[in-house]
Amino acid sequence: MRKFWLLFAQATTIALAVLFVIHTLKPTLLPTAARSGVVTLYEDEKPESASDLPNVGFSRAAQKVMPAVVNIFTTSEVKQQAHPFMDDPRFKFFFGDEFDDNAAQQNSSLGSGVLVSHDGYILTNHHVVESADQIEVAFADGRKAKGHIVGTDPDTDLAVIKVDIGTDLPAVTFAGAEAAHVGDIVLAVGNPFGVGQTVTMGIVSALKRNHLGLNTFENFIQTDAAINPGNSGGALADVEGNLLGINSAIYSPNGGSLGIGFAIPVSTAKKIMEQIIQNGSVTRGWIGVAVQDMTPELAESFKLKDAQGVLISEVVRGSPADKAGIKPGDILVSIADSALSDSTAMLETISALVPGNTVSLKLLRNQTDVAVQVKVGKRPKPKVAE
Repeated sequence: MRKFWLLFAQATTIALAVLFVIHTLKPTLLPTAARSGVVTLYEDEKPESASDLPNVGFSRAAQKVMPAVVNIFTTSEVKQQAHPFMDDPRFKFFFGDEFDDNAAQQNSSLGSGVLVSHDGYILTNHHVVESADQIEVAFADGRKAKGHIVGTDPDTDLAVIKVDIGTDLPAVTFAGAEAAHVGDIVLAVGNPFGVGQTVTMGIVSALKRNHLGLNTFENFIQTDAAINPGNSGGALADVEGNLLGINSAIYSPNGGSLGIGFAIPVSTAKKIMEQIIQNGSVTRGWIGVAVQDMTPELAESFKLKDAQGVLISEVVRGSPADKAGIKPGDILVSIADSALSDSTAMLETISALVPGNTVSLKLLRNQTDVAVQVKVGKRPKPKVAE
C-alpha cells in the first residue's frame, strides 16, 4: 500500500509539473475553462513582407493613377455693379471708393485634372476653367505651376490646359474604348472640397447615360464611387489604374455625393482632346434644326405605322436645313442612308459630318417620302450666358 501511494504521489507531481510548463509556455493548449478570464492575443511569429502579400486591395491601381491626377485652382475677377449714388459727392465723402464700379472682386474655384502627356497637357472639365483669369496646377509630388487654356469644348464639358515645367511628368494610361462594363469596380481620384487628393471606390452603375440635360452631347458612365465638388475633371480609373473617364457631374439636391455620379468616357474625351491640341477647338457638322423623339402617340397623330425617325420641331432661319427646304413638322428618317433611332443618334450623326460636304437626308412629309440634299455647315459655338 505504501508503494502504491508513493507511485501516485510521483505521478501527481509529474502531472502538475507538466501542467505548469504548458500553462507558462503554451496556454492556448489548455481547455477554455482552465483559462477563464484570460484574453489571448495571436501574433504571427514570422510575418510576411509587404511585397510577399497578395494584392487584395486596389493600392497598386491607385498608386499608378494618382501621380497623374492634379489639383486645379482658378481665380477670376468679377466687376462689381456700380452703386446708383456713386456720382453723388456727399456719398463718396462718407463711403470713399468702397462702392467704386471699377473695383473688382476675386472669385476662386477648385477642381481636378488628368495629365495626358509627359510634356504637360492636362485634360479637365470646361466648367472647371471657364472664365478663369489665372490657373494654378498642383501636382501629387508637391510641385506647382501656372497653367494656360489650350482650348475648351462646352458641348461635352471638356477642356485642355497646358503647363510648362518639363517633359518628365507622370502621364496617365488610357483604357480601351470599350473597356468599361456595368458592374466593374472603379476608382475616382480627385480633390473633393479642397481637402487634398482622395481616392474613392465604387462600380460602373450604367453606361451611355444621356437625356440628362447636363451637356449637348451626353454619353456618360454612371458610377456610385463618391464624387463631390472638387472632383470635377479628375480620373475614373479601372482596377489596373487605367483611365476610363473624366469625372464630370453628380446627381444631388444638396451638392454632396448620393451615389449617382457621371464621367465622360475615355473614348469621347480622347477624340475631343486630340482636336483641341491639334486645332485649339472642336469642329462639328450642323444643319440647323431642333428635333424631338418620336413617340407612339406622335406616330399615331401623323398616321404612321411605327415611331421611326425624329420630328423636326424648328428650323433655324438661313441655316443649311432652311436653304434645303426642310420644314417644321417633317420627320427625319435617315442621314446618308443611316437610320435614326432617336434625337441623340441624329445629333451624333450630324456632328460627325464634315462642314462643307453635302449629305443626303430622307424625310417623311405628309406620309410621303422626300429626299433632300443639304450642304453641311459648321456648328456655332454655344452662347455664353452673361
